[in-house]
Amino acid sequence: MKEKMKQLANYYKPYRFLFWSDMVVAVIGAGITLVIPLIVRYITNHVIHLENPLPMILKLAVLMLGLVVLEAFCNFYQAYYGHIMGAKMERDMRAEIFEHYQKLSFHFYDNQKVGQLLSRITNDLFEISELLHHGPEDVVISLIKFVGSFIILCTINPALTLVTFAFLPPILIYAFLLNGRMKRAFKLRREKIADINTQIEDSLAGIRAVKSFGNEEIEMEKFAQGNEAFVDSKRISYRYMGLYHSGLGAMTTMVTIGVLVAGAVMMTNGRLELTDLITFLLYINNFTEPVKKLIDFTEQFQNGYTGYERFLEIMNVDPDIKDAPDAVKLSDVKGDITFEDVSFRYEEGLDKVLSHVDLKVHAGEYLAIVGSSGGGKTTLCSLIPRFYDVDEGRILIDGTDIRKVQLKNLRDQIGIVQQDVYLFAENVMENIRYGRPDATDEEVIEAAKRANAHEFIVELPNGYETDIGQRGVKLSGGQKQRLSIARVFLKNPPVLIFDEATSALDNESEKIVQESLEKLAKNRTTFVIAHRLSTIRNAERILVLTEKGIEEEGTHEELLAKNGIYAKLYRK
Repeated sequence: MKEKMKQLANYYKPYRFLFWSDMVVAVIGAGITLVIPLIVRYITNHVIHLENPLPMILKLAVLMLGLVVLEAFCNFYQAYYGHIMGAKMERDMRAEIFEHYQKLSFHFYDNQKVGQLLSRITNDLFEISELLHHGPEDVVISLIKFVGSFIILCTINPALTLVTFAFLPPILIYAFLLNGRMKRAFKLRREKIADINTQIEDSLAGIRAVKSFGNEEIEMEKFAQGNEAFVDSKRISYRYMGLYHSGLGAMTTMVTIGVLVAGAVMMTNGRLELTDLITFLLYINNFTEPVKKLIDFTEQFQNGYTGYERFLEIMNVDPDIKDAPDAVKLSDVKGDITFEDVSFRYEEGLDKVLSHVDLKVHAGEYLAIVGSSGGGKTTLCSLIPRFYDVDEGRILIDGTDIRKVQLKNLRDQIGIVQQDVYLFAENVMENIRYGRPDATDEEVIEAAKRANAHEFIVELPNGYETDIGQRGVKLSGGQKQRLSIARVFLKNPPVLIFDEATSALDNESEKIVQESLEKLAKNRTTFVIAHRLSTIRNAERILVLTEKGIEEEGTHEELLAKNGIYAKLYRK
């Protein structure tokens, strides 16, 4: 925990001035609350007994008014600039975790839910920023008021001070007993919030599937279960909060009653002046408020620290695919791809998807890969851009092991067109420009023309400026696919991967997209994964990939003549 707190404290470094100025005004504000009751005591003990007390009363009234104005400024400074500091630290942490998300591999995302990841970057970070902002100033203010009250009250009447502070041990014991339970309750609540975020995100992302099957009621039922679990988790945390606040409220009232009774007894014995009893009652708030704040701080600390632990869980996930220390940057890549004795499984304990695969693909060659589902076609191609790393063997690009190539540089050499096209909630121009963010508008338009997309784009309501909706919902499958091809034209890589790029299209769209793909593949090393074998008849080489590895290899005619696996797939 000590090491984690040190890491957390590092987020203050860029905002030292804001932090220390916030602490200074917090100290000033706390000091003022201690001074005002002393002025009241001075007036009631001394000033009213002067021959002409009015001028002094007015001067002290002006002084107290000035102190109130200063205290108001201090409170404003803490509320505004303190929160600004917290928001900036939250921004920094959000940028840090988002950057880390970008570094994590497909292995990580294969086992995560988007709603859970979203919760860590929103709810958790808000709780952390509240702790970072309020925590230090609340502790400082509380200690000043608490210690200051103790010293001042001791100078007035030590015996009554002991009566006042005798209530402290029960309050602290009460807080300590509930502390562990509070932590568990808040952690559970945070997990349930993340779960419900996941369920909402999943349901809304798949809203078309929900409606097409008429399963709105099922989704409502699933949501109701998650929502009820969320309420149950809150019920537990609120129970402990209720016990905290009601118990604390009762104890602070008991302090006032105890001081009043003890003070009254002392007054009957002549051991206490009425003015001193009034002063004690004025300081009761300065004693109980810090205790309340410190107990609230324990609640806030549990919230914030639990959020920080969840933040660190993600930050401590080491990217399993990253640049080697001696990684190089390739230039003038031709596109020779070699698989040497490559084996791969997705997780330890699972069967191998690829086993001892050897393959040589020459620069500019058009290679088709076919086979039944689960044979490893997509996996084979996913290893080339290092979406996953091989377990055994190695993959070379132009004779260099891809694990020795800078990751961004490697992926810059590869263009991928998938069956499931992902388009962003941007306009057409920006979606194509995603292939090369520094491209000019003219270059984007030229890429669209080469992808046979320009004609349908200019017919859209706002042409290239048309907003295509979340995931491109306003476009047809063929149109989305042509935009993805335009992206790759713009990127202009030497190696291409077509992952069943036309399998979900109708015949007319397939023909247009196939023509675009063939134009794109010209003079590039191309891997084509296909279910529709009619689309790869003209491939220079066709591989038949099964669980056993590469079982057949040749041209369309050669493989038909063998009358093996390919011939059976083709006849089907």
